[in-house]
Amino acid sequence: KYQTNDKNYQNISLLNRHVISGYNGRCKNIHGHSYELHVSVAGQNTGETYITGQGFVIDFKELKQLVYKDIIDLLDHSLVLSEAFLLNHPELLKEDHVLAWKHEPTAENILYYLKEKLDTVFPDHIRLVQLKLYETKDSYAEWVL
Repeated sequence: KYQTNDKNYQNISLLNRHVISGYNGRCKNIHGHSYELHVSVAGQNTGETYITGQGFVIDFKELKQLVYKDIIDLLDHSLVLSEAFLLNHPELLKEDHVLAWKHEPTAENILYYLKEKLDTVFPDHIRLVQLKLYETKDSYAEWVL
């Protein structure tokens, strides 16, 4: 049983470029963001007493390593493009660090991608409970368990 009373949070910066295919606005052009990702996890403590053992839900250092491994390292400083966009711009596949996605790389879809990947890296006693991806200081997408 997972309890959300005892949570750990990790904030991570991520630089990324993308374009939204078919969008009628400024996001129809390749542009970048300095994203800030907030990751919240819960452990199995009841929330009514102290956490036994070392007293961590998860060590912040371990949490950061798990989030970076194969996830942030892949997305950071990359250009994420949808397959729909690449049909009209195949020359962009020749650039370094280009990722082709089936879906448009909106903040919401980046969040779902992160959730899908993070669900596979956490130990059994840790559960992902919230993700927040800030595209700007005032605008974010959020996933909550």
